Amino acid sequence: MIKKISLFFLLLIPFNVFALEKVKLDKCIDGDTASFIYKKEATKFRFLSVNAPESTSKVEAYGPEASEYTCNELKNAKKIEIEFEENSEKKDKYDRYLVYVFVDDELLQEKLLYRGLADLKYNKNNYKYTTKLEKANKHAKKELLGIYSTKEYKEELEENLLSYLTKWGKKILSNILKEIID
Repeated sequence: MIKKISLFFLLLIPFNVFALEKVKLDKCIDGDTASFIYKKEATKFRFLSVNAPESTSKVEAYGPEASEYTCNELKNAKKIEIEFEENSEKKDKYDRYLVYVFVDDELLQEKLLYRGLADLKYNKNNYKYTTKLEKANKHAKKELLGIYSTKEYKEELEENLLSYLTKWGKKILSNILKEIID
């Protein structure tokens, strides 16, 4: 009898299930946003943990390529599924749902990052796919793919390296000199 009562009370406790949900493409928007038919109506979704270059009101390097890639993936998919992240807000400030998008069982964010068509952004260590997405992003950076092949990115790398060398180079040289003199 106690087991039955316990089970009854357990069923009353609300809990979130973050399972994959099938959706249908309504329309492509850009490299990291799409409209899907969700709960029988067209709804905007922002892809969690990535930021693709702009291609709508403002066009950035690799923005059109990111949009085209995402749109092709979604239009040619046999199955599109979304998954909410339990450690994230459900919607962004623009009232778009924040989700992982799976195209034929493959994480679309990972595919975008791997090709350098998006940057890893707004990703937290407690997110479900953090390790997978970081690995894909590191690959694109290492291979200088997509957005990481631009002159701006290479200049930024150069600036960061010079800043690092300026900051730490003096300390390292000072320590070496102390060792030699002592």
